[in-house]
Amino acid sequence: MAAIIDGKAVAREVQKKIKEEVDGLERRWGMAPGLAVVLVGDDPGSHIYVKNKEKACKEVGIKSFEHFLPATVSEKELLALVHSLNKDKDVHGILVQLPLPAHIRSERILQAVSPFKDVDGFHPVSQGMLVIGADGFRPCTPLGVMKLLEAAGCALKGKNAVVVGRSNIVGKPVALMLLEKHATVTICHSRTASLRDEVARADVLVVAIGKAGLVRGDWIKPGAVVIDVGVNRLPNGKLTGDVEFETANERASAITPVPGGVGPMTICMLLYNTLKAAKDSIQRER
Repeated sequence: MAAIIDGKAVAREVQKKIKEEVDGLERRWGMAPGLAVVLVGDDPGSHIYVKNKEKACKEVGIKSFEHFLPATVSEKELLALVHSLNKDKDVHGILVQLPLPAHIRSERILQAVSPFKDVDGFHPVSQGMLVIGADGFRPCTPLGVMKLLEAAGCALKGKNAVVVGRSNIVGKPVALMLLEKHATVTICHSRTASLRDEVARADVLVVAIGKAGLVRGDWIKPGAVVIDVGVNRLPNGKLTGDVEFETANERASAITPVPGGVGPMTICMLLYNTLKAAKDSIQRER
């Protein structure tokens, strides 16, 4: 049986360290990191997510600034808000909650966020810094994946790492981050000729495709470490991942559950990036 990688426990430990650093910033510099969250429309899931972020910020001492806009807001008005937040010295990180209404071009809004405040790690500058291995903001979910691998004691150097999924949000960035740690990385996707064979070679497997049970448990290499990023709701209401958990659990050395694995790490890494943005701002002003 695999060891269960408990994302909630890891997130608690990381948030404890974040709070200590936030308290240190306040003592030394008289400032608290600030995160602005922009939410457009009335999507219930997005509102719950934003509330969870607000709660997490409060727990570690990060100031949270919420901006709730109607779904009818114009692109011009939204851009004006983003530009004002870019100039606000109390705001160190800006998060624009996706998805945005169809009449607003998401890429234009995300690119308007200052690269210095891009705590989501979606700006082309942040993505470029990742590609060249320079210091910058890493997308929150892939960063959370890397923290979970670290917590599991997974040494990546020289390991065969397989990433199933090639999205700009998870698949591509996590592949680059694994490469940074000297893993040999293969990226698989919907047109991969033999997904089973690729998965079977993985010492470390990260699955982020968004299809329940896509990866069969008996494909898993014995002793592999499995990170399941997928969250899928079944007809019975139960949440499940992209990996067939029961069989994979018998073959892997360590595995994340769904829920309770990668999920808790995403907001945690948002706090981590906001703290980084605040510390970077101090360095620029010195």
